[in-house]
Amino acid sequence: MKDASAFEIRSADWAADRDLLEAVRRAVFVVEQAVPEALEWDQFDAVSRHALAVAPDGAAIGTARLLPDGHIGRVAVLAPWRGRGVGGALLQHLLDAARRAGLPEVKLNAQVRALGFYRRFGFVAEGEVFDDAGIEHKAMRLKLAADIDPHRNGDA
Repeated sequence: MKDASAFEIRSADWAADRDLLEAVRRAVFVVEQAVPEALEWDQFDAVSRHALAVAPDGAAIGTARLLPDGHIGRVAVLAPWRGRGVGGALLQHLLDAARRAGLPEVKLNAQVRALGFYRRFGFVAEGEVFDDAGIEHKAMRLKLAADIDPHRNGDA
């Protein structure tokens, strides 16, 4: 029997996986957090790298995106899957993608209640708290070492 807490993280394509990505973001941001639908969708979805978390049955349970300029956003995990490592795995997937793309740093606007989550990955908060879609946020930044690949074993 499969472990019910198991999940998989994969790269997703906006055109091919849009329904799955939108379903998670709609449930978390639009329904749960009352972000207006018009603010959730933007021109950056089509040009971003997306990460998708799927449950053993193939259902979408989490998503996140990396914009070409290194901005991470739209990190969302369905409520029943929170606290089980899904958000961290999504974030790590995008950090790995940013390193492979040669980005010198990544940045994000974290909901204030999630600052501790991002700090665990080395993000540093900057500036003042600001409102985004009725939710308090704070800018955060993480410098990426260009010569470090977490999947490299040291054999060049």
